[in-house]
Amino acid sequence: MRIILVLFVMAVALFPAETTQKKWKEGEIFSRYLEENDISTGLLKHISTTDLQFLSEIQAGELFYELRDKDRLLQALIPVGEEMQIHLFRDVKGEKFHFDIIPIACKRLTDYVAFSIEKGLYEDINRWTKNPRLGYLLKKYYGKNINFKNLQKGDNVSFVYTQKSRLGKPFSSPKIKASLIRSKGKDRFIFSDKGVYYDAVHKDISYSVDKKIYTEKGKSFVRPIRKMRITSKFTYKRWHPILKRYRPHLGVDIGAKRGTKIYATHAGKVIYAGWMGGYGKVIKIRHSKGFVSLYAHQSKLAVKKGAYVKRGQVIGYVGSTGRSTAPHLHFGLYKNAKAVNPMQYVGKKALSEKRMEIKKITKHRIVEIPGAKKNKKMMLGLLQGEPKGFRWQTYVKPYNRIEERKNYEE
Repeated sequence: MRIILVLFVMAVALFPAETTQKKWKEGEIFSRYLEENDISTGLLKHISTTDLQFLSEIQAGELFYELRDKDRLLQALIPVGEEMQIHLFRDVKGEKFHFDIIPIACKRLTDYVAFSIEKGLYEDINRWTKNPRLGYLLKKYYGKNINFKNLQKGDNVSFVYTQKSRLGKPFSSPKIKASLIRSKGKDRFIFSDKGVYYDAVHKDISYSVDKKIYTEKGKSFVRPIRKMRITSKFTYKRWHPILKRYRPHLGVDIGAKRGTKIYATHAGKVIYAGWMGGYGKVIKIRHSKGFVSLYAHQSKLAVKKGAYVKRGQVIGYVGSTGRSTAPHLHFGLYKNAKAVNPMQYVGKKALSEKRMEIKKITKHRIVEIPGAKKNKKMMLGLLQGEPKGFRWQTYVKPYNRIEERKNYEE
């Protein structure tokens, strides 16, 4: 990887390259993007089965970066979610492209904003922050407590927010931690606590002392192995023990002895039974409600493609086939073709409608929102000083591949 990085930097030095930001087109597919940039679609043959599925995770309208020498693409960084990105880059000879998936290098910045309204709330927020999304978030969080159309010139606004910064520009949605709007001599606050917003520094927590009674029809997903010992959790960012690089892990690894029985987590039809690249010997079962389960690295398969299996039926045996360091089961679960965390469904009746009856006695407890008092004092103080805000356009820097690599390796 270090050799590839050095060669890439040398290649960029030979050409007057320019970094541009673009939006992923509606309906665009990765193979068409390759063709539009005169890149052979044969590159797809060298991408692992695991990585190929992430090509469909690119969202329409997603911002991505290109480094070009005039009309020739040198590299591209295309996000797949908020943690990882596709890295497409040309080799030092400029003849061949390479594909990789790496973490997105970004920083989380905290900004303190304070100003008096001159033209309008949205215009002034954009003037002081160059982050127009903040105005719409404030309107959403204040809800019906404030009619923003009634705010007048001279009213005061103060808030603190966090924003991810990628290559010197805002990345992902900002998060407002606290806000103060002073209008007609009245102060109105909001404070964030884990994504929920309150109008005071304290919140009322209600809880029940009685049991919840669940009734539902149907059966739950059962464990694919009777004794579950999770050795690797579901995550979009895991250090791969064999590849020695970050990779999404869209399933859970369950440690077990070679030959341990593997059970179908639910009834369904076997849609795949055989070898699947780094997954080794694999069984895939299609269930109702758009669910598909996957069982990888088996030593021996007990069912064939096209067979219908019952919930809890033996379908194979634990092994270490494919890309594996020791006997274990990689268990994946997909809903409507999108990977989901299996542990959120195993043991729960996800294939049926759940009915809940509660007999409860509700109690209340008042607790302080973490950091709310400090933020309240800070915002009141900001209104006594000069207007301030973080202007993003003054912090934009040209793309630096070495800095990008250093940031995520640290």
